[in-house]
Amino acid sequence: MVEELWKAREMPLRDGLYRPDDTGLELHVDGPGAYHPDAGQPIPFRVGGPFDVARAIEEHGIDEVDTNFESPLPDGSGWMSGGGGGMGNIGYLARLNADRSLRWIAVMFHSNPFVGVHYQGMSAAFTNDWGNRLVLDLMSPAHC
Repeated sequence: MVEELWKAREMPLRDGLYRPDDTGLELHVDGPGAYHPDAGQPIPFRVGGPFDVARAIEEHGIDEVDTNFESPLPDGSGWMSGGGGGMGNIGYLARLNADRSLRWIAVMFHSNPFVGVHYQGMSAAFTNDWGNRLVLDLMSPAHC
């Protein structure tokens, strides 16, 4: 399901880290009120336990992917993609393989769309449309 959604330029509408094998991990992202007043602040972000991807899609639905950037990873192993969807409150980040096939997509209902990325080694600092940032260690097992 997840891979087919990505190929159709769609994504699930529940916070989560989704993989092409239809497994998912919960993502906990605080709403915009927690960080909007101070642009440039980190976006609170935690990875949780597994959840049923099929049920999440059934209960929460899907939305179109609106891509704002694709950027090659510093080591040449693939790409990062980011953007949003919905009514402007949804953000997504996707790690792609070298052939641009999906490795994972992280959907965040209250992050706002992501508009850019800056790399520091194998860490990536993503910026949303409010100027806030989310930093991921791309070598972390959840983000590989």
